[in-house]
Amino acid sequence: MTQARIIVGMSGGVDSSVAALRLRDAGEPIAGLFMQNWAEDDALDGGGCRAEEDRRDAVAVCGRLGIPIHFRDFSGEYWAGVFEHFLAEYAAGRTPNPDVLCNREIKFKHFLDAARELGAESIATGHYARVARDGGRQRLLRGRDRGKDQSYFLHQLGQAQLAATEFPLGELPKPEVRRIAEAAGLPTAAKKDSTGICFIGERDFREFLSRYLPARPGRMLTPDGHEIGEHPGVFYFTLGQREGLNIGGVRGFEPAPWYVVGKDVARNILYVDQGADSRWLRSERLWSETAHWIAGAPPAARFRCTAQVRYRQHDQACEVELGEDGSLAIAFAQPQRAVTPGQSVVLYDGDECLGGAVIAATDAPLERRLRAEAA
Repeated sequence: MTQARIIVGMSGGVDSSVAALRLRDAGEPIAGLFMQNWAEDDALDGGGCRAEEDRRDAVAVCGRLGIPIHFRDFSGEYWAGVFEHFLAEYAAGRTPNPDVLCNREIKFKHFLDAARELGAESIATGHYARVARDGGRQRLLRGRDRGKDQSYFLHQLGQAQLAATEFPLGELPKPEVRRIAEAAGLPTAAKKDSTGICFIGERDFREFLSRYLPARPGRMLTPDGHEIGEHPGVFYFTLGQREGLNIGGVRGFEPAPWYVVGKDVARNILYVDQGADSRWLRSERLWSETAHWIAGAPPAARFRCTAQVRYRQHDQACEVELGEDGSLAIAFAQPQRAVTPGQSVVLYDGDECLGGAVIAATDAPLERRLRAEAA
């Protein structure tokens, strides 16, 4: 059997299936690898990650393609490198992005190491992104299908990782991927895309989180101090959230939807206001933790670019200033809604992803007030 040059991360979904098909049809010697990242307990986790179903589908696809498949259990590494951070951030009242950490710590670290142990030179995944290779420099580009582009989740990758990675779907729109899978008779052709966080799956988020962060009810207030009701725990909510507040008609207020506009973890208070565009949710500036640059260094100490503060957000014009500690101060041309500490701000120059950082703070009025009160 020919030694595989590329190991394809087989998730059991249609994207990784077509990534493997395209590499095989291009004449590349490949093999698949299925990663188990979450140790499921059927009694505890019914309805969770569908790991066994995904494993069977990955095996079936590799069988259909006539390529070998390997298996690795990274659940211990995932717990230590992703899940413990996820819990700590929620306990602190922030909203983390585990997909970003999973890519950095698992898919492009432990998976890449496993591929090299198997004798391969590179890995491939079904991400919708592209790599441009210019004279030894790797540039991460958005996927052609902007609706599916996943460069936002890949902004923590570096030169060595991108040099050893292929994204076979980067030029394709999602409907074409499904058409290719159907034409090839792949068993995942019509499989529904996975949504949400892998270890939560289709389950209720609050119920899952309550296993690790027990409910701690507290007051629900407007920013000017009117008590609206009781919340089950501030860490179950994120800025801009409407669902799950269970606020009915409130005397003295219009019958309009309520939204989360702030959290005071120390005093266990959830702040809410009416209107999706509440002024309490709007900010013009943010400050970040230490940034990661895909090129290895920032383009300048101060520069203009565009940014996303959430996945699938349209480009937002901004000016970036680099701090002495590597953190960022970003000023937006237009006010932003519900910029959330713990999430990632990702920077772009056209289609090129420059890098990004975890959001530490914003100048949203309620957040500023709560910081001043805590000082």
